[in-house]
Amino acid sequence: MLSRGSVMECGSPCRFSERSKVVRRTALHDAAAKFLFALFFMATTGLAERHEFSQPLMGMSFRIIVHSEDAAKAKRAARVAFDRVAALNQIMSDYEPGSELNRLSDMAGRGKAARISGELCTVLARAQALANDTGGAFDVTAGASIQLWRRARRVKRLPPEQAFGKALKTVGFRSLTLDAKHCTAELTRRRTRLDLGGIAKGHALDEALAVLKKQGLRQALVSAGGDIVVGDAPPGKAGWRVALIGLREEAKPEFLWLANAAVATSGDLYQFLEVDGKRYSHIVDPRTGRALTEQRLVHVLAPDGITADSLATAISVLGPGEGLRLVAGDKRLGARVAFRGALGQVQLAESPVFRTWPRARK
Repeated sequence: MLSRGSVMECGSPCRFSERSKVVRRTALHDAAAKFLFALFFMATTGLAERHEFSQPLMGMSFRIIVHSEDAAKAKRAARVAFDRVAALNQIMSDYEPGSELNRLSDMAGRGKAARISGELCTVLARAQALANDTGGAFDVTAGASIQLWRRARRVKRLPPEQAFGKALKTVGFRSLTLDAKHCTAELTRRRTRLDLGGIAKGHALDEALAVLKKQGLRQALVSAGGDIVVGDAPPGKAGWRVALIGLREEAKPEFLWLANAAVATSGDLYQFLEVDGKRYSHIVDPRTGRALTEQRLVHVLAPDGITADSLATAISVLGPGEGLRLVAGDKRLGARVAFRGALGQVQLAESPVFRTWPRARK
């Protein structure tokens, strides 16, 4: 069968000379060759099926989705990725008494720098850079204040007023002296506690995805606690179809395409304390030691999880005005802040990148 181009070149009506027959046989041979190549390609690549795995880690459910023609390979790779996250948790958790992070906090105010792992050093360096950019609105030294509100949510009572000042004296990102080149760190204030809750999850997701890619599974998605990091798009798709929720309970999710990128969500939809009709978020402003009381929901799009996770936390604290300046001018970063106005109505503030990000059909 002649291709459409051959027909058009021939014209109509068409008289085939011996030369025309040669052209037709050549076209047929080309078409047959392309068809056989397509069959060979399908046979050698196989059909990549979807495989899903989940495991509780870092106090939440980590989920992995991969596309692979080898189910056993997918299972092995997921197990290695989960093991990687578990190892990171032993380094960066403030819940594990013997974690490297807690050992560093235990040395606060002793006047001595500690040698730390490359993993912890990398995350602390990123945290300190963002702390500097935000004037302390993002600050991993705010552990004492965060623990106050963690307990308040548990007992359903506000912390004692005098406790705020006491905790705030231990907070300040400039009291963390970090030598990123030699991987040493010192906390110069006594009783300072480190908390990586706004950045460690994103790093763990990045590392889990890196493991999957190293295992040959590039079409992969890793998610945990509202954050998602993805590799290449699934077979035949423009990307991973990711749903974003809103502040309105009745609102339908919004769907985006995501490939080799990350999205993080920060807000108090599920974690908050309500006392005397007032809502207190689980997100704490490190500069005041107080929980946020204006309800906000932040989505950040970024090239990787650690960037999306930390920016989402920082923007939650800063609010839409100052917060969106953090992503301004960078075509790789997008952000949206949903918040409630004085009368309770939901308002939106979006960066240009977020506004023009490719949408998927519902």
